[in-house]
Amino acid sequence: MAVFSLFFIAFSCLTAIASAEARQFNISIGWSLTPTTNASWLSPSGLFAFGFYPQGKGYAVGIFLAGIPERTVVWTADRDSPPVSGDVTLTLTSDAGLVLRSNDEQVTSIVSVTQRASSASISDSGNFMIFSSDHKVIWQSFDNPTDTLLPTQRLQAGSGLISSASETDHSTGIFTLQMQRDGNLVQYPWPVDKFTVELTYWASGTYGAGDNVTLNLDPDGHLYLLNSTGFNIKDIWNGSSGSSANKTMYLMRIDVDGIFRLYSRNVTLNDSWSVEWFSSDDRCSPKGTCGPNGYCVLIDREPECRCLPGFAMVNPAGSWRDGCERNFSAKSCKENHLSTKHTMQELQNTAWESDSYSSTLASISKEDCKKACLEDCNCEAAFFNGGQCTKQKLPLRYGRRDLSNSNSAFIKVEMSMSSTTHAPKPLEPRREKVYKNDDILIVIATCSSFLILVLAICGIIVYRYHVWAYSKICRTDTGGGWWEEVAPRSFTYSELEQVTDGFREEIGRGSFGTVYKGLISENQKIVAVKRLDGVLTDGQKEFQKEIVTIGKTHHRSLVRLLGYCTDGPHRLLVYEYMSNGSLADVLISSGTRPHFEERMQIARNIARGILYLHEECETQIIHCDIKPQNILMDDHMCPKIADFGLAKLLKPDQTKTFTNVTGTRGYVAPEWHRKQPVTTKADVFSFGVVLLEIICCRRNVDNSVPENEALLEEWVFDCFQSGDTRKLVGEEEEEEVDLRQLNRMVKVGIWCTLYDPSLRPSMKKVLLMLEGTVDIPVPPCPTSFFSADNNTNLVIRI
Repeated sequence: MAVFSLFFIAFSCLTAIASAEARQFNISIGWSLTPTTNASWLSPSGLFAFGFYPQGKGYAVGIFLAGIPERTVVWTADRDSPPVSGDVTLTLTSDAGLVLRSNDEQVTSIVSVTQRASSASISDSGNFMIFSSDHKVIWQSFDNPTDTLLPTQRLQAGSGLISSASETDHSTGIFTLQMQRDGNLVQYPWPVDKFTVELTYWASGTYGAGDNVTLNLDPDGHLYLLNSTGFNIKDIWNGSSGSSANKTMYLMRIDVDGIFRLYSRNVTLNDSWSVEWFSSDDRCSPKGTCGPNGYCVLIDREPECRCLPGFAMVNPAGSWRDGCERNFSAKSCKENHLSTKHTMQELQNTAWESDSYSSTLASISKEDCKKACLEDCNCEAAFFNGGQCTKQKLPLRYGRRDLSNSNSAFIKVEMSMSSTTHAPKPLEPRREKVYKNDDILIVIATCSSFLILVLAICGIIVYRYHVWAYSKICRTDTGGGWWEEVAPRSFTYSELEQVTDGFREEIGRGSFGTVYKGLISENQKIVAVKRLDGVLTDGQKEFQKEIVTIGKTHHRSLVRLLGYCTDGPHRLLVYEYMSNGSLADVLISSGTRPHFEERMQIARNIARGILYLHEECETQIIHCDIKPQNILMDDHMCPKIADFGLAKLLKPDQTKTFTNVTGTRGYVAPEWHRKQPVTTKADVFSFGVVLLEIICCRRNVDNSVPENEALLEEWVFDCFQSGDTRKLVGEEEEEEVDLRQLNRMVKVGIWCTLYDPSLRPSMKKVLLMLEGTVDIPVPPCPTSFFSADNNTNLVIRI
């Protein structure tokens, strides 16, 4: 029965292909195309087209999907030739195949044939074919793929796909997917002299499966490897049932970034391409991403190329394909240069192609490895790993950061000796030119002075008008609350003593001071008054500057600053009053906790508030103390972040800060303890901990539970790894919670609490993941243990 089913499926496929080929629209000898008029030949259904499409400042010839809104190129003819101008003609000839003829009668063959051609056609499968007089195919695009595989197309043994140079340039790129004759489907950098195991960055693992294995893509998206006997040796993606009914189309492509992906799209809807499968989710894994002497680093899951120490990008305005070069002139170490010397700079946790020119030095220290390279005129770099030292020559290739790799790369660079260098004597100014232009300078100075005087008078008038208008508003305001909508109000200490009834009712105590409940009598508004124990600045003007910055931050997920006091030594802040306490009270202390969906909405609103602080307010603010106690709940149980801007304010041109450890234990990011630059990713870590607490409705550290559940981050990851995340929400919610949504939230929390800040997503990415608008890859283990040696080098175990 199984044999009959396979026969029936094969017969159906062959019948469908034969039927499609029978509907071909024949292109006769002598027919021609031009880029501007009659630019392409369409397949019978109009889905595919063969002809000219724009590329760069000219045109290229290829096959593309014409039946969808945006053009998707699937094959390119003569792809490494420059784009042609708009005055060429593409003609089908019997002897030379397809030729391009320019106005000056220069003829170029782009598709050659070995037999006389009679006609051509493009099928609804996207295959362009040239036929002989007896209607046999003598050339077809399916046998000559570029970077894409279409349904019913096969990648034959001994052939491969090569990526494009960019999304808009379809010339040859720097990665290839090879269907090897040993049965293995392998990805390599391109071009290389020889395909070797060391150059592999992805493989199907089917080595030895036969010498005639093919990669196949079926119309339902089934992507698989087939041997010469017709036996399926490996399914890469199993396909989707019912794809024909819903008009889903598939294609497989090795993308510009070196990863090959299977895409799907509903051709009857105004839809976009969706990724069904990919060879890797690490966009730094393709070897050669950053070119020679460059290495790849993942930042928020996006690849970023960096140069070796002492090197700069070869082509700063272009791509990284050319890599990096020295930004100093290399001099022979045999020469006696008193003004310069060489030193070795260390680059940790990076992986490179090892192409040593000397034998490995064993059982030596790092310092000995550096010294061995410094004393060797031919050595330009050295790799040290576990007591093994190898000397290298430039260029270094296929570099990427790999935290699991303990390899240290030492790069020889030239260092100036300031003690033996002398600054050049400055040139005397050429005074004759100054004297020659005295009259012009006098005129310019006079005009400038007059203009400044006019601007000053206008400024005084405008200022006095605004002061008068401000005074008028103060006199006419009866509600006492207009200032809430304009700027934080300045209070005296005695006024706030009266507002709080002598600081009688304490409602909270935090990292920066004590909070009291108060009432502003003129508008009967309840407020929260925070008396600061310590402030960042001692001066009144500096303090007011910071208050102005905080006062400009207006967001529905931030607690509103209403006023301040800088009376003598007193520093107080007046906030809107939050009637429902803190998030900690809601999650843990209250008898009834919010429903899971309500908690997820709380998490999304908190993420929006942090995103506003990081990217959307005028001055970037890193909170540095995100925790449930600093997230307050208003009358409608909406969360609002408090205490923002009090720990550290950044100027517009700053992106990171070094500071002492602050924040609350359990929520502090690991980089605080390592004295590393602290960025917005510190807040991402703290938010991740809070998110896990929101999911589980418990504290980060709880000694009242079993030991294996005491540390929330470790317990959550253990449950996620074992596929048992339902027990995170408790028995009363297990049946109500949507498991897919729960797993999504858990994955976001794990990504946020990763040890390496560069691997954590930005708050913008976090919010997109929480909202379900982007896919979330499987996170690695977030838990890391580290210790510092005497040289402050970190030993990391993941």
